[in-house]
Amino acid sequence: MKATHNPPTTVQVTTADLLRMAALYLRRHGWHQGSYYATPDIPTPPACAVGAIGMAASGRHTDHFYGLDFDTQVDFRQAVGVLTVYLDDQEPICAVDEDGFLIDEHTSPYSWNDDPARTADEVITALEKAADEWDRLHTQGGENR
Repeated sequence: MKATHNPPTTVQVTTADLLRMAALYLRRHGWHQGSYYATPDIPTPPACAVGAIGMAASGRHTDHFYGLDFDTQVDFRQAVGVLTVYLDDQEPICAVDEDGFLIDEHTSPYSWNDDPARTADEVITALEKAADEWDRLHTQGGENR
């Protein structure tokens, strides 16, 4: 590359990319249950699945994702939505009240992450498989549809 060459400064980051970055974040910094972050006073604390997506989307931890700028919030919510759809398909949890009415028709990634039987490997694998599913539905030959 020549010194005068100016490479592109923006790259389109897909929802699948964010999910894979969240999985990588958990591999590098650890997984957590019960809240977004284990110790929010350090720059890269262990995180839950949704906290890791937030780190991937915003580059920092935050207690309230609705306080992020609009574009980052949209990216964050889309990635959480894709993970939720993946969990609905692969590990549905349907909560029913005492009268037999459906309480929650979607698998919450929050309660799924916090299940005492859950493991870090399961969370990382789910993030990666949700990313693969997004790619399968939204790309053709490596290019966005």
